[in-house]
Amino acid sequence: MADIAEARRRLGRVGAGLMVQIAPAAEWRASVRRVEEAGYGAAWVNETIGGREALTQMGVLLAASDRITVGAAIANVWARHPAAMQGGASVLADSYPGRLALGVGVSMNAIVERSGQKWERPLGRMRAYLDRMDAAVESAPRPPVPFPRLVAALGPRMLELARERADGALPAAMPVEHTRRAREVLGPDRLLVVLQMAVLEPDLGAARRVIRESGILDVPDSPYTRALRGMGYGDADLAGGGTDALIDARFALGSEAAVAERIQAHLDAGADHVCVTVPGPDLRSMTDLLERLAPALPTT
Repeated sequence: MADIAEARRRLGRVGAGLMVQIAPAAEWRASVRRVEEAGYGAAWVNETIGGREALTQMGVLLAASDRITVGAAIANVWARHPAAMQGGASVLADSYPGRLALGVGVSMNAIVERSGQKWERPLGRMRAYLDRMDAAVESAPRPPVPFPRLVAALGPRMLELARERADGALPAAMPVEHTRRAREVLGPDRLLVVLQMAVLEPDLGAARRVIRESGILDVPDSPYTRALRGMGYGDADLAGGGTDALIDARFALGSEAAVAERIQAHLDAGADHVCVTVPGPDLRSMTDLLERLAPALPTT
């Protein structure tokens, strides 16, 4: 297990989500240096299955930067064998002590089946995967600073698993109330990293259109839909990409000050660290927005 207090210190309060599908390696190197210089505590990358592979991507960003923590939000458990996940993360953590955070997640049915694999119940899949990661520890490098392992968790049972078998949880795109509930489940001794999408657009109608056009709620069996139903949202709230009220609860919209206020609300509700990601047509444009946002963000 990681030293939770030390992991909190290294992550800082706010991280930058560099979450696009494809960009040249030179742009990735430039972007991580830019967000590091802007003062973000961590840079987070994601993956689906295939394409841009998370562990390799983290290696590129770690090599291109000096002090920033680099995290996976998330590395897909369907994309590699659990021993490969443990071994690859251990190599990076050994090479860059104290600068790696590993978030792992079960993804969703449609993505897994599109890759040619057979979907399994998420909780059982994650529990078995963590078991096999743990079994591979002895054959992997022993980094001088153990890396924090986080579980992408939305529902209460997955949050309980994150508390029992990991260093914490990594929920995404949920209202502040979810952060409060997640902290209650995790208790004080686990990390809570929250992913928050922000749309820097003063016209709230236009900002909401960006969210609706992304199709985030269009997958009927998505874990986000299930989690929102568990919080009391119904069909009328979810229809058509979500009501204005639901979108406003899940996403930070508007000015830099409005986005900073939402991030602070997550921190006040119990988050240790908030990863903010902004939609954009390409990595360079996203990094421009993250730089623009940085001066407004909470640092303590």
